Amino acid sequence: MRPRPLRRRLTGLDCLAAVPLALILLLVAGVLAALALRLSWAELLTAFRSPETRFALWLSLWTSAAALAAGVALGLPAAYLLARRSFPGQAVVDTLLDIPMVMPPLVAGLGLLFLFGRRMLGEPLAAMGIDLLFSPAGVVLAQAFVAATVMVRMGKAAFAATDPGLGDAARTLGATPWGVFWSVDLPLAARGLLAGAVLAWARALGEFGATLLLAGATRLRTETLPMAVFLNIATGETGVAVACALILLAVASALLLVLRGLGGARGGA
Repeated sequence: MRPRPLRRRLTGLDCLAAVPLALILLLVAGVLAALALRLSWAELLTAFRSPETRFALWLSLWTSAAALAAGVALGLPAAYLLARRSFPGQAVVDTLLDIPMVMPPLVAGLGLLFLFGRRMLGEPLAAMGIDLLFSPAGVVLAQAFVAATVMVRMGKAAFAATDPGLGDAARTLGATPWGVFWSVDLPLAARGLLAGAVLAWARALGEFGATLLLAGATRLRTETLPMAVFLNIATGETGVAVACALILLAVASALLLVLRGLGGARGGA
């Protein structure tokens, strides 16, 4: 059982620090209220029922789920290798993997557009019947680029937090490397990996800049929820834009609750 922190009287420094905290809270609450109160219930219900809103929700859900699957498939083994092994050039690899985390989404989208354009990978991919640009597959690719980097970072931290000595002990008892991974390392890091997956999914769901450049903004084709907000604000259709924004907020809040639940469970373990 964890010891309860001692209660102390508020100091002058605490009161001073409470002022910016209150300002930030007011700003966040103001943004949420401005969105929620922008439309009447009737207008909001009509916007929710529009085919465009439902299409954007469905496209966002399946593309972000596909991006998450790709992110986990690529990120999990990469994270395990980085956490458990040392190799020449590892610092360079770590630095390269950090770049997408700080790269502006529009820059990432521009790089993906050039990489998968006709002059580079686009031509051979087109010969195989694969067309990624300005299609739903491009949406998945842009989202997977974000999800994979998040998954690598969170997965590496999760594996690094487990005791490698337990795996060594299992190996002395005859366990194979695969057996150690599936029976020891993966279960021990499961909560951290799940939290990483939730965060990667949330990032993929809200991805906009890279998707805009790689997949374009075409109504009812590559129109994810963030894209629907952009398109409808640009054309003055505020109702659908606010409805899509509120759906995004609802899904993000649900994912945040899951993330906090995982953190609480891990802290209480």
